[in-house]
Amino acid sequence: MSADVTTDRSTEPSVGTTDRRGGYATWTPSITPGIGRPLTDEQRLALSFRWLAREGFAENLAGHITWQRPGADSMLVNPWGLWWSEISASDICEVDADGHVLSGRWDVTPAIHIHTELHRRRPDARVVVHNHPYHVCVLAAIGALPEIAHQTASMFAGDLAFIDEYTGEIDSADLGADLAERIGDASVVFLASHGIIVTGATVEQATYRAASIDRICRMTLDIRRSGSPAFPLDPGAVAGMKESLLDRGADIYFDGLARQLIRSEPEVLA
Repeated sequence: MSADVTTDRSTEPSVGTTDRRGGYATWTPSITPGIGRPLTDEQRLALSFRWLAREGFAENLAGHITWQRPGADSMLVNPWGLWWSEISASDICEVDADGHVLSGRWDVTPAIHIHTELHRRRPDARVVVHNHPYHVCVLAAIGALPEIAHQTASMFAGDLAFIDEYTGEIDSADLGADLAERIGDASVVFLASHGIIVTGATVEQATYRAASIDRICRMTLDIRRSGSPAFPLDPGAVAGMKESLLDRGADIYFDGLARQLIRSEPEVLA
């Protein structure tokens, strides 16, 4: 396979632009609301599945989230056959580095190799999220990346890439390895006529980014329909905003979704 990978460079700081600092370098909260209770890893992952389904990131039975915890070769993952919106902590499976089920009540589809081979090559990608959110798929069908046209989109600045060849189902380690090689070090990858892969260092970061990307794609499509160009954003301001969103936003975002889901769907923790 010889597909080119198109990488987003539109928001990299230009020569002479000074990045504005953001994140913990500018402000650290002294106290935050938290979740109110300790959670197991399986519970955290189940919360991520349900929230992303609620946010429109899931497409019925499709998709996986894998979490390769620090120091482990094995991964936590969802089983085949359950929709993301119904997953509870006790449904989470554990697979080895080759995708063989080590524990869990259900089976795991061979599409897991989208994840296993990327984890193998990317120690920074502890969490890999893959699915087919609608507005992402519209852009993936026309070969386009979303615009960095709003401050929330800053979290994706310089991180977007597009693989421009559709090769069908990834159902073997060899096909997964080929895809992983083409992804390289990109952290948010649009797959032509397919979907998206979002990676993160933590479940909190990956969930926040995945939950935000489809809205950014919808905004891009609405901007195109308007016929007017988006205001250009200063690259230095974008860099600082990205740092703030990922430093201060990801954990707080996850705490908030956890509180809401535990109140409305307490069985997610079972």
